[in-house]
Amino acid sequence: MYSIYSLLLTLGFLLMSPLFLLRREKYASGFKQRLGNYPQFIHDGRKVIWLHCVSVGETNAARPLVDQLRDAFPDHRLVISTTTKTGQELAQKIFAGKADAIVYFPFDWKFSVRRALGNYKPSLVLLMETEIWPRFIREAKRNGANISIVNGRLSERSCRRYSRLRSIMRTVLADIDLALMQAELDTKRILKLGISENRSHVTGNLKFDISDSEVDASLVEDFVRRFGIDDRVFTIIAASTHQTEETLILEAYSKVYSLNSATKFKLIIAPRHPERFANVADLCRVFCTKERLKFGQRSDLLQPNDPEADIILMDSIGELRSIYSIANIVIVGGSFIPHGGQSVLEPASLGKPILIGPHTHNFDEVIRVFLENKALVQGDDSGFPHSKWLSSEIDSLFRFEERRDRLSTNARRVMNEHRGATERTVGFLKPLLDPKTGS
Repeated sequence: MYSIYSLLLTLGFLLMSPLFLLRREKYASGFKQRLGNYPQFIHDGRKVIWLHCVSVGETNAARPLVDQLRDAFPDHRLVISTTTKTGQELAQKIFAGKADAIVYFPFDWKFSVRRALGNYKPSLVLLMETEIWPRFIREAKRNGANISIVNGRLSERSCRRYSRLRSIMRTVLADIDLALMQAELDTKRILKLGISENRSHVTGNLKFDISDSEVDASLVEDFVRRFGIDDRVFTIIAASTHQTEETLILEAYSKVYSLNSATKFKLIIAPRHPERFANVADLCRVFCTKERLKFGQRSDLLQPNDPEADIILMDSIGELRSIYSIANIVIVGGSFIPHGGQSVLEPASLGKPILIGPHTHNFDEVIRVFLENKALVQGDDSGFPHSKWLSSEIDSLFRFEERRDRLSTNARRVMNEHRGATERTVGFLKPLLDPKTGS
């Protein structure tokens, strides 16, 4: 089975190689490490925990887990890996001084995986949000490591896709010691794929444990000073947007702007993928020229007209969670197209009124809880143009402060009621790391 898997992985890699060359800034980052060429890791007798975080979302979610792992297991060392360049940049920034090594995850070939595992020799491997890499899991288990999925999430769509390979998945999942899942639905789905019931548990979503104390106050102060944001400005953040969503958000903003000319509105757009920053910047410039608005860009050098910017492109990594603190409304992207949505938990932790589109199947359980508690507003897919729905909702939330306050209060309450996932996760991991168990 693993030989066939390696062959298919190699064929896929060859087919993707033109894309690697064309977009090498994104795909070539960490290439040497991903082939198994890592800096030598000097062992000192302490056991090693390897935490894999994939990209920015998983890296952010791992913040409270990293802190509790360090507190609960001070005699262990921590290696953190990511797959993407943006995830690596964020991990290097937020886990500096907390992790003993921050590296790229190896390509899932036998030679690269064996080099990685031979260098770091982990006793415990933690895979964030159901990152299933068959060869890595197989080789880590053969090397004596315990393996756990943490903050596991499995959408219905992913479950259907994995179900087509159920016999393979059953073999891979046999090497997983624990699957610590976010919700009951996630657990039911991974049980369908073949993991045994005694190894799968619901621990909750780590992102509920995000603290608003993690906001970088100096970053926020610099941002609001530069772009002229104060209490007189109504600030809208469009977060984690995908292609085509910026257009409808700009249209909605234009409508609200024209209806309330006496108020200063600012729109901050933060695209989900950095490789789209330049295209979104061009889109915003054209739009601002057409609508006689002013445009600002976070990555630019300071400009004299920055305080007058109506639309600001947030083309930076790792700053959005702090900038949420200045928002009056947050629009969460990935939900106005059939992508499945992005997480609402970071703005909710700061008590922000949240607007989302109808496509949220990646976070169905979280969205269900928020809707039941009237903690966000979701549009439907009934044919009503999204830009009109957005402009109507933004206008309503602007005009009715008490409505904003209700959403804010409800969002904070939901976050507080669902905290504790990190503590439960660490509790399940302790037997895997306790020397008395022989691990």
